[in-house]
Amino acid sequence: MTTLIKLEIARTLRNKKFMFFSVIYPAALYLMIAGGASSTEVVEGTGLTLPLLMMVSMASFGAITAVLVGNSERIAKEREKGWVRQLRLTALPGRGYVTAKVASAAVVSLPSILVVFLVAVLVKDVRMGAAWQWFALVGAIWAGSIVFAALGVAVGYLATGDAVRPITMIIYFALSMLGGLWMPTTTFPTWLQKVAEWTPTYAYAGLGRSIEQANAPEAKHVALLAVYLVLFAGMAAWLYRKDTRKS
Repeated sequence: MTTLIKLEIARTLRNKKFMFFSVIYPAALYLMIAGGASSTEVVEGTGLTLPLLMMVSMASFGAITAVLVGNSERIAKEREKGWVRQLRLTALPGRGYVTAKVASAAVVSLPSILVVFLVAVLVKDVRMGAAWQWFALVGAIWAGSIVFAALGVAVGYLATGDAVRPITMIIYFALSMLGGLWMPTTTFPTWLQKVAEWTPTYAYAGLGRSIEQANAPEAKHVALLAVYLVLFAGMAAWLYRKDTRKS
């Protein structure tokens, strides 16, 4: 399994297109959204300035790109080409293949987080009160991305190679926009704000925003992410077993 993990990581790092969209693109979006924003004016209803608010949002967006988009497309295409079927003939357990996919995505999701943070510090002079907040932010965003890695595996086993991209993009953009990663949910109509609060992306970004305010993550956000993790992982396991029986 270790060999497969190393192979997956090497393949991921060689994919320049994927690296651009998961590492460079979120940082570029951060500059587009928060580049000209005030570093002192607080966004209403958030307690944070726009540069701080969007730093967590874009770091979360980048991590989701790595683990959701990357996993779903690669798994669907490898199923179509017969690579997954070949691996089943080896001694590699089924969980080993999934673990390798999650591990390779995690390797890329970490740089995407760090690059957004670096741009925020260097360009917008973003600062926080204590050093522990930076480490906590990285850990929370990185660990929370596992929820979307499980979703990526599920979509990869749900869709065919041709259908996986549009399905993934619909989920990806819908969750990003509705969860407030591209704009504060305080700008949404009241009814939409209530819907957004129950999305996994809203809870995911909420972890980082609490840490930015030197608070512990809200129990509701942690619980909601745990529920979604169980749901997505269960869906991925069921679809994997279904795919195995078909093969």
